[in-house]
Amino acid sequence: MVGTLRRVVVCAPDAAGWNDKTRLSQANQLGFGHAPNFAVARRQHEALRRILEDAGSEVVDLPASPDLTLDAVYAHDASLPTDFGLVLMNPGKLNRIPEAHRQREFCMQLDIPIAGEIRSPGKTEAGDMVWIDARTLLVGNGYRTNAAGTAQMRELLSACGVDVVTAPLPYGPGPSGCLHLMSLISLLDEQTALVDLPWLAVETVELLKSRGYRFLEIDLTERDTLACNVLSLGERRLVAIEENARTNQRLRDAGFEVQTFPGSEICINGSGGPTCLTRPLLRD
Repeated sequence: MVGTLRRVVVCAPDAAGWNDKTRLSQANQLGFGHAPNFAVARRQHEALRRILEDAGSEVVDLPASPDLTLDAVYAHDASLPTDFGLVLMNPGKLNRIPEAHRQREFCMQLDIPIAGEIRSPGKTEAGDMVWIDARTLLVGNGYRTNAAGTAQMRELLSACGVDVVTAPLPYGPGPSGCLHLMSLISLLDEQTALVDLPWLAVETVELLKSRGYRFLEIDLTERDTLACNVLSLGERRLVAIEENARTNQRLRDAGFEVQTFPGSEICINGSGGPTCLTRPLLRD
């Protein structure tokens, strides 16, 4: 999750229907703070895209589809790349289930193999999954990823020599909110994690410490503006949203290069930061 990013999928706001009146009318029920301003969101998404391209990443666009909802712009959650192929999620948020089907079709066109998929009653979203090393996947159990989904991930990946470890998630904003494991932790390099420490379970903290991770803590006043959601480009380069100036300065003080873009509409309004907006496919 912290190697040099070479290839990444994004879903532009227009592909997710952010310029469609019918889909915009669903914003409230999907948990958005307000119906997104399409023009502003598009500019902000394009700013992220320029950062990715300038960093040397190949950026590929998920095609538009009428069964995608506003949430599809957060392309990270519907699939999990592994060294053995793509694992398709079965999202806990029902309107997001078609995203996995669309990503399957798209990635097959890119000749990316499908390693497996999660089926009901299992629920999984990749925002709850953090690779803490090449053979250990940490999976958050909460409202978006359940025990049945984690069990299927364990069965699927154990044959490939991958250990799946669970991380209990807090109640947080409740079942209607968007709280993923990656809302509470972002890996910055092989030894450093940005964390919202008070909301991490003790067993998760102790596991990461036992694996040699050191922690940088977010400024807690920036929790609600997604300060913990930071994307690694590799080589100690990070992408964050500019609204979180205090946390971003902590990252810079720790020796990381931090590039930012405005995230008021494309990130904060829909509770999805730079990591959520990207589905990395290939890293060194």
